[in-house]
Amino acid sequence: MHHQTVYKQLLQNLKNGRQTALITRCRPEGVIKELYTGETVPHRLTGGDSGLSVERQGGALTLVEYFSPKPRLIILGAGHIAVPLAAIGAMLNFEVVIFDDRLSFANTARFPDASTVVCDYFERMPQRLAVRPSDYIAIVTRGHKYDQDCLRALLQGNIPYYIGMIGSKRRVAIVRRQLLQEGYTPEALEQLHSPIGLAIGAVTPEEIAVSILAEMIQERRKDTSKTRQGSFADIKLLTWLAENAGTKAALVTVVSTSGSTPREVGAKMAVFENGQTIGSIGGGCAEADVLWDARHLSGGYRCKIIDMTDTVEEDGMVCGGTMEVLIEAYS
Repeated sequence: MHHQTVYKQLLQNLKNGRQTALITRCRPEGVIKELYTGETVPHRLTGGDSGLSVERQGGALTLVEYFSPKPRLIILGAGHIAVPLAAIGAMLNFEVVIFDDRLSFANTARFPDASTVVCDYFERMPQRLAVRPSDYIAIVTRGHKYDQDCLRALLQGNIPYYIGMIGSKRRVAIVRRQLLQEGYTPEALEQLHSPIGLAIGAVTPEEIAVSILAEMIQERRKDTSKTRQGSFADIKLLTWLAENAGTKAALVTVVSTSGSTPREVGAKMAVFENGQTIGSIGGGCAEADVLWDARHLSGGYRCKIIDMTDTVEEDGMVCGGTMEVLIEAYS
């Protein structure tokens, strides 16, 4: 399968919400790419928690990358907190979904960064959104009644990865007692983050949005054993790879790291002959050391070890350690 076709299909899979594995087989005769979805990934090639694994045999290298669709940030309520929450959430690579029952609030003019805006009654939310276990949900409606209605609906269906509800500590305690009396289990209520957000003393809507998203990031990063989520893809880079066959470039992927490095395993960038790039493997010492090799790769692939220790000492940078990158020709 042509590489451009592979990236087109990968991009489509992610848009359709399908986790996908990209297998890159680097052999002396060339580079072959294959896609697998669901349970079709060969067992011996399954990656680790990082979403990427490397297998070496003689002069051959096989790279396995797991890509996950962008996680959905569902914001229930389109009030003053929802506006910065949606904008910053989109910056953090969330697929933002807005839900409110007021057309004057639930509209794309108010939420230009949202991928989906739904105006409907809150009791219809479960049917309209089909909540997934990978979703992050912030309950920030205009009233406690709507907050509780949304929470009840969420606790009765697929429990999302994160549920947060706005409210004072006193109000939240009352809601918890009421739901326990209604028959909801303590285990179910333990999934609730409320009051929502990290305790950073936030006051303004923008500050509250930062505290909410900081808590979501904390939950995303603290327990990688729950699921192998894989990489949340750089959609801009994947789109370029899917649409620009014939343009000579090199694709750089971080395949292993040791010590302190600016980017994690799986980071990617495309490098053009004129030195321009899409994506990043960390900037500074990391990228400068690989740009020349990438620009002058005439075909095939090579692996390069970037040791940033000496550069750190000379430039006073805080990064330090080693990165191994795979550089492959793309045209």
